Amino acid sequence: MPEQVQDKTVFTLLEVSRSIQKTIAERYKRLYWIKAEMNKLNHYTHSGHCYPELVEKTEGKIVAEMRSILWKMDYQRINKQFLEVLGEPLREGITILFQAGISYDPLYGFSLKIVDIDPTFVLGELEKEKRESILKLQREGLFDANKRLPFPTVPKRLAIISVETSKGLSDFYKIIHGNPWGYTLETTLFPALLQGDKSVLSIIKQLEAIAEKMEDYDAVAIIRGGGGEVGLTSYNNYLLAKAIAIFPIPVLTGIGHSTNETVSEMVAYKNAITPSELADFLLQKFHNFAIPLDQAQDRIVRSVRRTFDEEHMKLQHSVSAISWNSKTVLMKEKSRLAAEEYQLIRHSRQQFRETKFQLQHLERMLGIVNPIHLLKRGFSIVRHDGVSVRQISQVNLGDTLDIQVEDGHIKTQVIAKESNHGK
Repeated sequence: MPEQVQDKTVFTLLEVSRSIQKTIAERYKRLYWIKAEMNKLNHYTHSGHCYPELVEKTEGKIVAEMRSILWKMDYQRINKQFLEVLGEPLREGITILFQAGISYDPLYGFSLKIVDIDPTFVLGELEKEKRESILKLQREGLFDANKRLPFPTVPKRLAIISVETSKGLSDFYKIIHGNPWGYTLETTLFPALLQGDKSVLSIIKQLEAIAEKMEDYDAVAIIRGGGGEVGLTSYNNYLLAKAIAIFPIPVLTGIGHSTNETVSEMVAYKNAITPSELADFLLQKFHNFAIPLDQAQDRIVRSVRRTFDEEHMKLQHSVSAISWNSKTVLMKEKSRLAAEEYQLIRHSRQQFRETKFQLQHLERMLGIVNPIHLLKRGFSIVRHDGVSVRQISQVNLGDTLDIQVEDGHIKTQVIAKESNHGK
């Protein structure tokens, strides 16, 4: 009961809380279908209960916020429905249509007790966001911007946005780096979140990082390992799709699903259903370049061989002609040299005979003047100290002279000198 304090009626906090609790219980007796965004799921594994944080946003700003309760049994049933309809469990970051009772507890305050969530509504919300993003990009003329970029003939340098532990990325690497043709593709990983609300900013941040060194890469690949439709919510986000559409080099996507193409995949230069298909697409680019190159190489080799064979035959003909001409010239030269040799020998013999005759004549002449012949005729040769004496002035009285006669030498001494002139 309220108290009277200085002519004032005063209620305790508990009394006010119980009054609110009673009023709400009487006013909100049934269950209501409510639409809100699940900002946080707050699932506690030890108890199995969830305490979702629900918000409503207008132009990106929170205009209403309320906490709720999702008991273990209800969570398990709803989660099973999400897996059956969407292929993924209930998670935060999505707009939901849920059935809940409204209650107030004096200790825990106001809350919504969730008893059911419609998984088909989530699909509708995703499709609505998707349509809005597509229309906005089309109005801005950006929808096909990335597709209009030229694609490199051989995409050797690839920037990859993915999670390092992704199975899809592992499959991609196996095909790219294990290809039997020996094609080499350089890859650089830019790790990012690929699922949930935070994935939008995470992927955009890595696109910005790649753009800062754009000249190092030929293309960008966003690779994810698969999943259901809810896991792809972020890829219908307008901001992410726009970042891909306006990116200055081709963006390739391989986010691992086969139905309901997302907006990000639509605006990308190339969308592959799986990372493996994306790897095959890149290898095909190498094929498209290598096969004509190999064919051109074969044509060049055949042409060179044909030209070589033709030139070889020409060379053989030339060699034969040169050999024949050389033999002809050689025979002519041999005949000419033989004739010249005959003339030279004949001339040499004539010269030899003439020279021999001259030598014989000279020999006879020398024989005539040979001192031996003079000695035989009674003449002698007088020498003093080995020098022939021709005049008396060359000797003195008492000198010893050597007189050579035909059959020997005579030693004599000068005892007197007499000149032809009597002196």
